[in-house]
Amino acid sequence: MLFAKFERCVYQKSPLIEVICQLRFPTILSIGTEEPAAFQEAIRHEFPQFVARQERPAPKITGLGTPDAKVEQQPPITNYNFITQDGFWKLNLTQNFLALSTLRYTRWEDFAQKLDKAVAAFLEIYKPDFFERVGLRYVNAVSKERLGLTELLWDDLIQSPYLGVLGEPDVDEKAVTKCTVDVETHLAENCRLKLHAGPGLINGGKQDPKPRFILDQDLSTSGQIKPDQLTHSLELLHNYAGGLFHGAITDELHEAMGPVAVK
Repeated sequence: MLFAKFERCVYQKSPLIEVICQLRFPTILSIGTEEPAAFQEAIRHEFPQFVARQERPAPKITGLGTPDAKVEQQPPITNYNFITQDGFWKLNLTQNFLALSTLRYTRWEDFAQKLDKAVAAFLEIYKPDFFERVGLRYVNAVSKERLGLTELLWDDLIQSPYLGVLGEPDVDEKAVTKCTVDVETHLAENCRLKLHAGPGLINGGKQDPKPRFILDQDLSTSGQIKPDQLTHSLELLHNYAGGLFHGAITDELHEAMGPVAVK
């Protein structure tokens, strides 16, 4: 089952390493030509650290399939970064998107509260007519070592559709150097899922040389999403994310992570 029914809980040993919400909107040129001082003032006490970076978008190819095909370099875009004092939360603002990310996710309500404050300031200052894309990404990295499950196989912890050949009984897990499952599919209510699953190293193994099982789900909806429709869109994506995660793990992994019911 791709999306399992589940009772909400928080895990004492959560495998989440990053959660990102990105809201894309039609280009607002003033964000690139003027520093967002009013926006910073609205969120400064929660995100006191500030860094501005110049980023160059990927080249644009025109006339593809014709003799006149050209690669056009795009002008750089300023990415304004607003960071919490502890460095675990970050807001990114460019002329095309607003994003909130965290390396220390606790529960949806806490994340949504920080997002609400940032979005409210953005709407008041820049007044976008609509958003073109709403994205919510959950990056999980399950560590056997952290959970005390080193004697078990991934097949004991992850449901077989996400394992590829690792789910076969005659395959030696230690002999497999790479095995991933990548899925892109449309969902109901104009939502879309892009999923990557499989064992891998975090940051090239610099901090942890042991492979973890990565379950990276990137959920989104697109169109002309009015500001008053944001809450519904985000709740929909959040529910999809929870159902997919619970459908991907076994009862043994669920219990090992220390679930605590959310009231």
